[in-house]
Amino acid sequence: MAMSSGTEKGDPTHHSGREFTAKELALVREVVESCSGLSRTELARTVCELLGWKRAAGGLKAQECREFLGRLEAAGALALPDKQPRRPVGSRTHVPVTALGERGRDLVGDVVEYAPIELEGVETAEQRLLFRELVGRYHYLGHAVPFGAHLRYLVFASRPQRAVVGCIQFSSPAWRMAARDAWIGWEDGTRERNLQRVVNNSRFLILPWVRVTNLASNVLSVAVRHVERDWPRRYAVGPLLVETLVDPSRYRGHCYLAANWICVGQTAGRGRMDREHRRHGTAVKTVWVYPLVKDAAQRLRHA
Repeated sequence: MAMSSGTEKGDPTHHSGREFTAKELALVREVVESCSGLSRTELARTVCELLGWKRAAGGLKAQECREFLGRLEAAGALALPDKQPRRPVGSRTHVPVTALGERGRDLVGDVVEYAPIELEGVETAEQRLLFRELVGRYHYLGHAVPFGAHLRYLVFASRPQRAVVGCIQFSSPAWRMAARDAWIGWEDGTRERNLQRVVNNSRFLILPWVRVTNLASNVLSVAVRHVERDWPRRYAVGPLLVETLVDPSRYRGHCYLAANWICVGQTAGRGRMDREHRRHGTAVKTVWVYPLVKDAAQRLRHA
């Protein structure tokens, strides 16, 4: 699934749900001017430390800060050092091709024949490489660097012998998405305060040689329970809602419906970084949401 988001109306004093005061902007310019020997990443981390711009778990919002500095530069408010070669968020990554990612034996039948379905968090270098290879080789969107906070899982069938059957990834939500925001009843202010309570299912893959009835919906049911448990442990924020985008030209979203997700509408067809509205209507997606609590919309409106 891909992601879609809006823009903060071109105002460089607002970014990622935070409004910066004139004093803070002056401090940012002072840091950039006086620390010209630092890279953009080092500048971003320095600015985060000085402004106390951190995630709920204590980590610096360095990626968001890099984007903010870029917006300030684009607005002519400061001049950043030249970019160093790096892999940008959302870029395609090198995909390894190994024996572990080769086509496995065909798995057919019903999910009860392979249960229980288990998820294994991607933590080690070996797991990261396998996840990258499987998603890169077999997901139609390929593998891309996740935006912001994220969790990734390898999906295993337990019987007749343990085997990888898929991958699933959760990451930071879209900043603005009309169908989701209308379903919640969000205005800009409440969205800014509560967006961190939403998580995006940004990749979901069942391997092409796995044709097991009800597997996808079973994986989704298991996955949301893992996210509800693991996201607060990693980021110290309890999610209330999971969202995803489905390309209707490829999928109907039946597995989401079977797993009790709710279809709330369609996007305008713009990507997360399409700040100049150049891609309107070019990649329309269907928006699905899954409340992790019964009163998720109410709590997201008022928390």
